[in-house]
Amino acid sequence: MAIMSIKKGATKPSPSNVGVRDLRDNLSRHLKAVKGGQEVTVTDHGRPVARLVPYGEPTRLDQLIAEGRVTPARKPKRPAPEPLPAEGMVSDLIDEQRR
Repeated sequence: MAIMSIKKGATKPSPSNVGVRDLRDNLSRHLKAVKGGQEVTVTDHGRPVARLVPYGEPTRLDQLIAEGRVTPARKPKRPAPEPLPAEGMVSDLIDEQRR
């Protein structure tokens, strides 16, 4: 079960962690918390796998861009090139290049 807590002096609740099973069993309750400004981190066997945040709130990246601390990429990321065919082990190829 997720625990929602409010830090003293905070205007919105602090993030909470919820397991996949609890999220599935209590989805409506967790969505209601997210609508109310709560951030919910979904965990699978204790490891964070997803984050539910209120829709429409600026992300941390959006905030940093607005503050001028981050510059967005000018072009989209290019896909990686196709690997070159090679024979032998990588360590042998490196040894050849070092000679």
